[in-house]
Amino acid sequence: MRKPRADSLRNRVHLLEIAKAAFTQVGADVPLEEIARRASVGIGTLYRHFPTRDALLAAVYQREVEQLAQSADTLLASRRAGEALEAWLHLLVDYMATKRVIVPALQASVGEGTPVYAATGATITDAMGRLVQAAIAAGDIRSDVGIDDVYRAMIGVSYGYEQPGWEPGARRLISILMAGLKSQA
Repeated sequence: MRKPRADSLRNRVHLLEIAKAAFTQVGADVPLEEIARRASVGIGTLYRHFPTRDALLAAVYQREVEQLAQSADTLLASRRAGEALEAWLHLLVDYMATKRVIVPALQASVGEGTPVYAATGATITDAMGRLVQAAIAAGDIRSDVGIDDVYRAMIGVSYGYEQPGWEPGARRLISILMAGLKSQA
């Protein structure tokens, strides 16, 4: 099998970015023609990359999960571990905002969405675990805190994420959580 051309890969990434924005702004039922128009490509180009709406939704969601997981390592390489954890938790809020729109459509489909959605929990939990462990090792957060504690706290932060205006409150709660996690040293 041939490796995809560079311009084809760029088109795919651009379509995913535009689709994410369209799904977030309009909803999962935004016309695919609208996404192609926003991306300045023909509908044929969109269909070449994503033959169905389900395929596009699944690809956007998969990309969001991959970017969130990869950002853990990027943040750890560029910041103190505690700051990396806090920044990542804010990225988790961004991810939840996208998830709120895409996941119901994925769950309703019997196509590509179900396996993609089912496989993402472990990826996100692993990334969070790396950040929590690094923050503990650096002395940035309390040593009696575990990944399960942060995970449960984020479940609380995510409460009501399907409601409009949820995000500012979630970000305030992350600040409160991080203040409580700080090492007493």
